[in-house]
Amino acid sequence: MPRHGSARTRWIASAGAAVTAAALLAGAGAAGAAPARDTAPGTAVTHEVEYFDGPGFHPRHRDVPAGAPAGIARHQSSTAADAVAATVTPVQETGPVAGRLDLVVMGDGYTAAQRADFRADAQATLDAVFAIEPYASYRGLFNIWLVDTESAESGVSGDPIADAVKDTALSSYFFCDGIERLLCVDDAKVTAYANQAPASDIVFVIANSPKYGGAGYSFSPPPAGASYRGIATMSSDNAKSYLIGAHELGHSIGGLADEYQYAGYGAYPYNSSGSANISVTADLGTSKWYRWLGEQDPTGSTVGTYEGGDYYETGVYRPTDTSLMRSLVSTDFNHVGRETMIKGFYAHADALTSTVPTGQRVGASQPLTVSLAPVTGLAGLRLTWYVDGKQVASATGDLSVTPAELGATRSGQRVTATATDTTAAVRDPAVRNATGNSLTWRVR
Repeated sequence: MPRHGSARTRWIASAGAAVTAAALLAGAGAAGAAPARDTAPGTAVTHEVEYFDGPGFHPRHRDVPAGAPAGIARHQSSTAADAVAATVTPVQETGPVAGRLDLVVMGDGYTAAQRADFRADAQATLDAVFAIEPYASYRGLFNIWLVDTESAESGVSGDPIADAVKDTALSSYFFCDGIERLLCVDDAKVTAYANQAPASDIVFVIANSPKYGGAGYSFSPPPAGASYRGIATMSSDNAKSYLIGAHELGHSIGGLADEYQYAGYGAYPYNSSGSANISVTADLGTSKWYRWLGEQDPTGSTVGTYEGGDYYETGVYRPTDTSLMRSLVSTDFNHVGRETMIKGFYAHADALTSTVPTGQRVGASQPLTVSLAPVTGLAGLRLTWYVDGKQVASATGDLSVTPAELGATRSGQRVTATATDTTAAVRDPAVRNATGNSLTWRVR
């Protein structure tokens, strides 16, 4: 949840990765304090989260405890330090963790006998999220790991009523801070299990419950001992809960601002916004999303300047009437959101990888073999080769070459492979330049 549209710092290394996300995540935003949040007085708080009272509601923000409240914690049979070795299963592994967004999915409130249920629920959630563009086309930039977290009891606290308490692996609970649909977790427990995956840039927690609810946590820097910068919680058996995860990745990976407003917030108090999907002027000129103006949009709207967004009612503009960043009634990003998400994907993942180290010199006859991320749909990767900065057109698209085949036979010559995404979903040249990466070797 960016504040006043501020973009985020890179989270691969996490994102430091996400969306993280990712973006989980880009640069600096407008100065100033965040708009007043829905914070309970006297509550010990450590994390700001975003939650949804229902699919048709605009989100709210609240500060919540990092762990479960005492009434739930005393019923838990394990702590973060007790986290047992969990089974970690790759759902998909498309490349090295250093060159991918690593999404970790874990369940809560699933007993050992319900492992198959968790896996089915996790797959259904992933299928739903990755059916949304641009996740669908760029799924190949993600590694996805399932972590089996075994709970002593089935179900989660706060379901169906506030005083229902369950003994679960992650201590997740509805009625967090008194809000029924706010589904919180013990982040230390999440960290203990997420760290068992090869990498964790983004975490999805799927609670074993039919009750609508969830929360989006964003961290910069990550919590103590963690590498992830975002957690999205959602219930397993509600048809709309997966959209909470899809929305939160918009913040985490793309650094997108929320496009909704709150009644009574009035005029936007800042002179600028660092977010790609928020403008402080209706006359875009040659800034922000002017390249998309007038285009029919995936959301069913037409790209323009619609007043209201980033929590405020006037003096601030969003690209479309609605979108996934405005309300979960919409299941699509607008054109601006798609373009920004694609930029975020490539900020945290590499289109081009190779097992041939770039830090040591190579022989003229040594094969230089590279791999392109398996992106599809909207995406279109183009691979080109260069010797000392000059393109070798005949090698375009070749996944394995030798320096000699490219004409590089002298010691010290540089051989470079570059991948660039030609997607029509990107119109900004600066974003286009960021949609790929290069690898360079020197001939010995």
